[in-house]
Amino acid sequence: MQGVNGRQEPTRDMASEAYLRQLRQTFEQLPNDIPLLLFADKGRDDVFAQATRQVIRAFRELSPRITLKEYDLGHELARRHNVVSSPTLLIAPDRYDIRWMGAPMGEEARTFLETLILVGMGQSNLSEQSRNVIRRIDSPRRIKVFVSPTCPYCPQQAVNALKAVIELPEQLSLEIIDIQCEPELANQYAAQSVPQAFANDILIGHGAQPEEVFALSLQKLEPQTIFIPESDAEQVETDLLIVGGGPAGLTAGIYAVRSGLRTAIVERQALGGQVATTPVVENYPGFTSVGGKTLVDILVSHALQYVQIFPGEGVLEVQYGSPIMVQTSRRKFLTKTVLLATGANHRHLNVPGEKRLAGRGVSYCSTCDGPLFKGKQVVMAGGGNSAVTEALHLFHMGVKVTLIHRRDSLRAQEFLSRQLAENRIPVLWSTEIREIKGEDRVREITLFNNASQKTSTLATDGVFIAIGYEPAVELAQKMGLELTADGYIKQDGRHRTSRPGIYSAGDVEGGYKQIVTASGQGAEAAMTIFEDLINPYWLTAKPGTSSVERPVALQP
Repeated sequence: MQGVNGRQEPTRDMASEAYLRQLRQTFEQLPNDIPLLLFADKGRDDVFAQATRQVIRAFRELSPRITLKEYDLGHELARRHNVVSSPTLLIAPDRYDIRWMGAPMGEEARTFLETLILVGMGQSNLSEQSRNVIRRIDSPRRIKVFVSPTCPYCPQQAVNALKAVIELPEQLSLEIIDIQCEPELANQYAAQSVPQAFANDILIGHGAQPEEVFALSLQKLEPQTIFIPESDAEQVETDLLIVGGGPAGLTAGIYAVRSGLRTAIVERQALGGQVATTPVVENYPGFTSVGGKTLVDILVSHALQYVQIFPGEGVLEVQYGSPIMVQTSRRKFLTKTVLLATGANHRHLNVPGEKRLAGRGVSYCSTCDGPLFKGKQVVMAGGGNSAVTEALHLFHMGVKVTLIHRRDSLRAQEFLSRQLAENRIPVLWSTEIREIKGEDRVREITLFNNASQKTSTLATDGVFIAIGYEPAVELAQKMGLELTADGYIKQDGRHRTSRPGIYSAGDVEGGYKQIVTASGQGAEAAMTIFEDLINPYWLTAKPGTSSVERPVALQP
């Protein structure tokens, strides 16, 4: 095929061809057929039904084990399976009670692929800890997971539920519900922030949870925040353990392994950190404009060529010694050094109603939750780059958005501010949100004008908040590390913290909160760690320092 300037252009990218071959080989090895039943209203062939057919058609080309039968909503099988909405996809209904309400598009295509593979295997692939918890469930659980194709966190939670159902099909059922396709059902459950998981109509998870935490929440029928292993899991020995899978941690992993260090990364939430939910990145070198999740996928794919990554693992305990012992929710690490790249968390307004209505109209992620507010009125609180970027993202999504800023001028870059004006997005200057009101969801907000000193109310369907971040230093505090006056990890300029063998990088250190800066700090920290393990600076520590508190140097 002739391309520009007479050059040959391949009809399909070679990497894509290799990926498809790998998928075909995977499906060929599956022992079970994967029958799919699609129910759609043939009198109203909507875009979701069409998209579902298209996605299934693409997967069917990979394996003859995937079969599809389609029925109208009025068919007797629809009544038998209690199917009432279009489209609804039943997956291997002879073995499992799994249904998909909506189309597996966008981020949810990953969930659908994993669904097909796990159903074809007939195995849950749960960790031993999770399997033990699920097996203790002795009464039915009707699971609903609300998702959106634009949410990078949703696949993790949906797959958690899917694995549980495959492990215990006699007690568990699952509905994966697309909030764009089923807005009324989402409103009924006040699921205005995704992912949200319900069991027997009880909220058990808001946001993506580690696998074991989800299993425990499902078993206890109430949200859990931590999972404590009942026994020691697999033990891993490393030279460097990186806590955090954002740009700083991923880059540090690449540089550390290339330096010859045995390295692992643990991340309790979705890989990529804040970048994964950034709608558009326009200031990362090499990309004029790139979606945050796309950039994360590139970073993770690169890192996986070098470093072992353990997603969905939170650190439970650190015992400082020689070596340092780090216990996560799944295994124990014995390591010579630790790099804290834990990033930062969304800053809250801390006003009445914010916490109570979180996920019910209060949101910190326009990429995840914006589609539910299409055609509705929302406000965006903030005046920096993030707030303006997310306001523009909501506007182009079809959401009626008003920016609320407590000052009389924006802190955002001029390029972004100009786009705000060009799109005629209203701005309420010198205004603060004092209260968020509503019974089951956001209905209105109380505003205070700093210039006029007057209070007013404004009706709104949602409140999006982008007022900056606070460093995630909980683990650092537990480890007894010194912090700066602003609450960031204190370091010596080479990313060494107050304890030998413990390092930091990225937003948790403060400074410029930029992707490229975090990546650079990750690279710097990895090189410092390599040099320190060759020539340990702590061997010249002041007299009286216990040798137990000194990491182990690399052997020459």
